[in-house]
Amino acid sequence: MKHHYFSLVTVATIGLFTLTGVSVPCMGSETNGKTAQSSTNSSLTALPGSPVRRAILDALRQEMKRFGGFKMVFVVRSLKVKDGWAWVHTLPQSPDGKNHYEDVSALLHLKGGSWEVAELACTEEENPKCLSNPAYFSELKKRFPKVPKEILSEE
Repeated sequence: MKHHYFSLVTVATIGLFTLTGVSVPCMGSETNGKTAQSSTNSSLTALPGSPVRRAILDALRQEMKRFGGFKMVFVVRSLKVKDGWAWVHTLPQSPDGKNHYEDVSALLHLKGGSWEVAELACTEEENPKCLSNPAYFSELKKRFPKVPKEILSEE
């Protein structure tokens, strides 16, 4: 089976990927934006199938639809949630799995019961304001000082 790889930049030129405004209600979440954590509070990962994870990915999916207008599913590499903030790194693909797109990483914030994309990370390789810059997360923390540092990591 041959897989096709498309860059989201090819599908829709977005520039710096710093976008805001999409929100998805976090309906049915009894954790109010928190993860299903152990009693030691050591896990920051939203569990597969959890309402929080679903709401976060739905907000990201809505944001991505604005640019390409096509359906996609996310293979989650990393999803960390704490104190109403989430950092997600995904590998988007077509629903049938035949087409794979450029990685998508984003910071989301829970506001009024809805997850909103606060920032989509730029993934251009040699752009100093993008994810490839070692200072990216410290700069992100300056832009969003209330983000828990525990969720800001590459994996």
